[in-house]
Amino acid sequence: MNDLKYWVALNNFNKFGPVRFKKLSKYFPDLESAFKASLSELIHSGIENNIAEEFMAVRPEIVPDKLMEKLNNEAIKVVIIDDQAYPKLLKQIYDPPPLLYYRGNLSQQDEFALAVVGSRKYSGYGQQVTEQIVKGLVKNNLTIVSGLALGIDSISHLAALSAKGRTIAVLGSGLDRQNIYPSQNRYLADKVVASGGVIFSEFPLGTLPLKHHFPQRNRLISGLSLATLIIEAGEKSGSLITAAHALEQNREVFAVPGNIYSPLSVGSNNLIKLGAKVAISADDIIEALNLVRVASFIESKTIMPESAEEEKILTILNHEPRHIDELVRLTKLDTAIINSTLTIMEMKGMVKNLGGMQYVLAR
Repeated sequence: MNDLKYWVALNNFNKFGPVRFKKLSKYFPDLESAFKASLSELIHSGIENNIAEEFMAVRPEIVPDKLMEKLNNEAIKVVIIDDQAYPKLLKQIYDPPPLLYYRGNLSQQDEFALAVVGSRKYSGYGQQVTEQIVKGLVKNNLTIVSGLALGIDSISHLAALSAKGRTIAVLGSGLDRQNIYPSQNRYLADKVVASGGVIFSEFPLGTLPLKHHFPQRNRLISGLSLATLIIEAGEKSGSLITAAHALEQNREVFAVPGNIYSPLSVGSNNLIKLGAKVAISADDIIEALNLVRVASFIESKTIMPESAEEEKILTILNHEPRHIDELVRLTKLDTAIINSTLTIMEMKGMVKNLGGMQYVLAR
């Protein structure tokens, strides 16, 4: 997609958020035209005079090809809001990011995702409850979404990984390694990706983990999820912002009741007083959301290999196109074997040929 580099280039001007991006997309035939537009054209598209002037001043420093080169060097991919692969739940919120940077693999399973968040400070009770509930959610094939922060967020990711489940981490910084925050969780970010999960950010490479980015990031955590579970939250915990976003997005909020004498439970207990659903087990959430049949539904959509060659191909293919030459290189299978196996898999409805020798999973 030739236009992709201009999506990335425009996103590197931090004043072009979801609302202004929408104006540019509506006014210009493509985002290359938007990026190269004159001052008067930008103003006619609905961009405020001062913002348009500021963009014109910094535009010479934004080099689209160099930005794409940096992304490739960091093995970071981009999905734009117009792509079929863009997370469906996130697309439904009021202000979805026009593009997401990510490492790892996107999956249809993420249509059944649950946010599990809480305070950075936590008790033994909070850890125990998080591990128990996350294990139950993963057992039912739900994806666990959290923010890679210290405390309950980290425990949520680790519990999902321990249970061989899928997890998504959403960052409030760029995805380049030196900006992953907190720095002690860089290894955890790598584990999430290595397990088949994904880490997301709406911020371009080089974006520092600034304080005001995290409330913005929290709307993505709730937006990617069917519901948000607050495990343990103090009176001013950032996880309460995630709960507020979930309610604005018309998503359910659950909270685990805590010790009424513990400052770590003031926020979560208050949520229950205000109407959040009580959750003391994974079953409470699964039943309230009517997700009892999700596990069997996802399993029925899973494509099972019927030969060693099919298994090798399926470990590499996902919903992003792969050229047959890349499959040959990664599977180390003979070209003729790859060709014949792909033909059989296509007949079985396991893979789809997009033309130009590009293949994706069929479902």
